Amino acid sequence: MLDKERKPSEKEVLGYLGGNAADAWADIISFLRTSYDFSPELDYGGTKYGWSIRYRKSGKSLCTLYPEKDAFTILVVLGKKEVEQFEAHMDEFSMKLVELFNCAKQFHDGRWLWIRILDKSNIEDIRRLIIIKKKPKNK
Repeated sequence: MLDKERKPSEKEVLGYLGGNAADAWADIISFLRTSYDFSPELDYGGTKYGWSIRYRKSGKSLCTLYPEKDAFTILVVLGKKEVEQFEAHMDEFSMKLVELFNCAKQFHDGRWLWIRILDKSNIEDIRRLIIIKKKPKNK
């Protein structure tokens, strides 16, 4: 995942992630594909981060997924309005995500939530968070 010269395939990413993390990754990717009209962009973030998949449209970012061995990290940046929405619905999220939110520094462009995923236990939190970021398309 760190070789700039070789873009990984979806199958290679899932293999690298391994069992539980691969299942969670596939779940998130499926949710993004069915709920949004964002095209995933494979992006190389340097030797520290390697390859990631960024979902954005018209310059607006929805989220970015960073594969790791047996895990992955998802980055969701909440702007001012999304921060207010999250705060209004905090009781709907796990204590782990609320704690992460409270510890995230408020920047001029919002709060950057770096969420490490090991398995499917946090998937509902991630879905709700992404829905706050952008409402899903009509089905």
